[in-house]
Amino acid sequence: MTMREALQRFVEHMRDEVRASPHTVRAYHRDISQFLDTVEQRTEREPVVEDLDVRQVRAHLASMHGKRAPSTMSRKLSALRRFGEYLRRQGLVADNEVALIHSPKRRQRLPVALPVDDVGAMIEQPEPDDVKTRRDRAVLEVLYGAGLRVSECVRLDVDHLRWEGARLRLRVVRGKGGKDRLVPVGRSAAQALRAYLDSREQLVRPRSPLEAVFLGNRGGRLSDRQVRYLVERRSVAQAQARISPHGLRHSFATHLLESGCDLRAIQSMLGHASLSTTQRYTHLSLGRIIDVYEHAHPRARPPAGKRMDSSGGEST
Repeated sequence: MTMREALQRFVEHMRDEVRASPHTVRAYHRDISQFLDTVEQRTEREPVVEDLDVRQVRAHLASMHGKRAPSTMSRKLSALRRFGEYLRRQGLVADNEVALIHSPKRRQRLPVALPVDDVGAMIEQPEPDDVKTRRDRAVLEVLYGAGLRVSECVRLDVDHLRWEGARLRLRVVRGKGGKDRLVPVGRSAAQALRAYLDSREQLVRPRSPLEAVFLGNRGGRLSDRQVRYLVERRSVAQAQARISPHGLRHSFATHLLESGCDLRAIQSMLGHASLSTTQRYTHLSLGRIIDVYEHAHPRARPPAGKRMDSSGGEST
């Protein structure tokens, strides 16, 4: 079997059985195809599954050295590692040799989380009161109010909205890893969605997907690219800091944690399988950490009737 034939089967497996997001499937296909092109150029023949070995993969990574960021190279190696494991499980190769290759070291970057006031200014930016403005407000409220990924937001369907009077929960379908979850949203997001849905029919066209919650200006399902543009434009205009939709997800998690929300609850709302992943999404200011410590630790405060003097010692 040629490697390209195996790649097509792998893509179908990721799409239909693993139920990976379309973005992930496209990225895997692109990264593995680039590897196949490199092998074909080096060997001057059609790549076969046996070419997915340590020597060929290292040569491929070496060709990108200095041209790609370590994070990009790690992502490409991860795609090849996943592909190699698929080939092994299918009995097409004896071992997954790519698993022996270590990922390049990456610098850990703290995620960007906007202050609460800046998020509010982004969402409430004055604009003409029409259906597009109501839609944009609802998108921002849902991204921040529910901590959704942009792909989860644009895939929302009308029957994913669980109304309980004025309260609302979202059934987030086909999230990362193919897991569904129910996520509560606040009153502000629920009101914004109501206002948009009441006028949504103005965006409907003959071929519109009527099940989609968020429709674009031409009547089709709103795309993740349109949402990214909206968030970046609003963030620069109001917060003076360009962020992505994922930045609102970071802000959602961080603001909940700063308000005392349990990390496990945040993990559930974000749809993370691992608590360590959630911890990377949340970072507190030093002042907030000290405040939490002084209120929570039994020996962080002086005994009753005593106070700390300016030198750090106790006084009566």
